[in-house]
Amino acid sequence: MSSQKIFVLGLPRTGTTSVCAAALELGFKTAHTVYIQETLEAAEFIADTPVFHDYDTLLARFPNAKFIYLERDLANWLPSIKVLLSRMAERLLTEHGGFFPSLKRCYGEVFYPLTTESMLDDNHLTARYFAHRDAVLAFFERIDNPRLIINLSDPQSYQHFCHFLEKAPKGGFEQLNVNGKVTAWKQIKSPLKLDSTRNGKADLK
Repeated sequence: MSSQKIFVLGLPRTGTTSVCAAALELGFKTAHTVYIQETLEAAEFIADTPVFHDYDTLLARFPNAKFIYLERDLANWLPSIKVLLSRMAERLLTEHGGFFPSLKRCYGEVFYPLTTESMLDDNHLTARYFAHRDAVLAFFERIDNPRLIINLSDPQSYQHFCHFLEKAPKGGFEQLNVNGKVTAWKQIKSPLKLDSTRNGKADLK
């Protein structure tokens, strides 16, 4: 098991792929989404599903963890999350949609109620964004663990990120998955990049 854990609690489309790519560059064993116990134990830096929802449970399991919350301006996040949810809808909203149970659970609860109508409703998505943000901030108030809140549009965000991780800067955050794309992480090659699944299968619920 890795002796250090950094969990990224930002919602999808807040820059999770960009911070994971930066973590790889800084030398962390990194996973963007985790669906197997092996990777959950081995990774040092984890973002997206299920950590944006299961942070309380993860803290109980890894009491010395550090946490990073990613904010994003709603004007940019709303159109991006609507594209993502629309692309996922067919598998996300059906009982046998092919997605892993933890993914469907996390999206279904964070964006509840999640329907074909609500996933395109700015008011609903805005309310869910702030409900998640408020829950994370309340979580931060309850714990003593190191935590960082950044918005990647802030020119100083990378410096704050590196300082928090106690690493010398090596460049900056690369803007990934632009124009609705969601495949950038698959294209990244690094010996520190950990698999989210085991041969396409999951064992986390």
